[in-house]
Amino acid sequence: MNRPATPKGVFRAALRLTVLVAAAALAATGCSGTEPTPEGARHPAGNVLRVPQDFSSVQQAVDTAREGETVLIGPGVYRESVRVTKPRVVVRGTDRNKVVFDGGLRRANGITVTGAGSVVENLTVHSYLANGVLFTGVTDERLQQRGAGGSAYDPLDTTRFPPVRGFRATRVTAYNNGLYGIYAFDARDGVIEDSYASGHADSGIYVGQCKPCATVVRGNTVERNAVGIEMTNASDSLSVLGNRVVRNRVGVTVNSNDLEALAPQHGALIAGNVVADNNADDTPEQADGGFGIGIGIGGGTANRVQRNLVRGNRAAGVVVTDPPGHPASGNRVEGNRTTGNGIDLVLASADPGNCFTGNRPATQSPKGLEGRAGCGGGGRGTLPTGRTVTVQAPPGIPFNQVSAPPAQPSMPDPMAPGSPATGLPGAIDAAAYPLPKDVDALPRTH
Repeated sequence: MNRPATPKGVFRAALRLTVLVAAAALAATGCSGTEPTPEGARHPAGNVLRVPQDFSSVQQAVDTAREGETVLIGPGVYRESVRVTKPRVVVRGTDRNKVVFDGGLRRANGITVTGAGSVVENLTVHSYLANGVLFTGVTDERLQQRGAGGSAYDPLDTTRFPPVRGFRATRVTAYNNGLYGIYAFDARDGVIEDSYASGHADSGIYVGQCKPCATVVRGNTVERNAVGIEMTNASDSLSVLGNRVVRNRVGVTVNSNDLEALAPQHGALIAGNVVADNNADDTPEQADGGFGIGIGIGGGTANRVQRNLVRGNRAAGVVVTDPPGHPASGNRVEGNRTTGNGIDLVLASADPGNCFTGNRPATQSPKGLEGRAGCGGGGRGTLPTGRTVTVQAPPGIPFNQVSAPPAQPSMPDPMAPGSPATGLPGAIDAAAYPLPKDVDALPRTH
């Protein structure tokens, strides 16, 4: 396999075909699964709105909630799509594993948040045709049902749809959704933390089309997805810290492309993560066939890949490459433990500004990469194009056939007062995320 970083627009366009057909049918029939708020719905005393005690559906409670209030959801299966349009609303389950949103493979999105500073936490969402949880400034519901962005429509109009500012997903379990598990698109000033995502035909966690992003993705577990964590045209103050990214087809990708707005991508930090064994065949197949890659930078610029354990990825551990029109430039790969990969370090970019230092042990392509493209600032001349190991990707399985995950840790005190997503992400101490000692290192809890 010599195409280590998949062209994201082609990949997404192919994946969306069946999703668009189903979502268009839902839009045409008005069957979005969202319950209308009954006339005369009354606000209960206090600032906590309970489902099902006070309201029969989550949407009714969300529509009645005032800014800064919490919608607290009791155990049950909720077969609805929810839209959170008001600011600073906290949507919380009382039990992460027993509060379940089920799309039934007929609704487009699980929970869509366009209200600034709003939160989704401590619940499970699965079997939606597009996304499990979507944070976005795209307020057009037709576009939301198509997955919110990318090749489903023309590149984002950032004037018409300014980014939603302030969002948080904490202890969310997302599995077996048609595109993304937790999807931040045209959103900034946010945190995705302590969550789990599996069985997604695009990626488990996605951050895209934001500049600056001012977003942190930390302490999550992503496995058995086409891509574990993905960032496309996502720039500046974006940190991916202390995550466990294992047994996907591709672990982490950082991309630039012209089918979406805000290219090129710039300035992400990927540090302290376990990125291992991303060769799983019990995963949804990518349209463009990527397989066996740990961390791939496709046309990204000025990114730092530091102190990650990258092991057992059959094609490549860390690879930097140039998609059409977007040379990868200024990327710094240093201090990682890269071992047992097809090729540990691969530079397939012609730009002289990328550097590799202190990654151990490391097979390299081209040979002598760290000596010839070290981070000491000296000139290096022209290098031959590096290559990954050729790996035949297995056929994969439909997203809805990936095994459901085991129970995940719930909030210790779900009755505590809700905290809206304001002032995020706060100070980031990247040094608190050291090089993981082994593949079984677990995400930290915040």
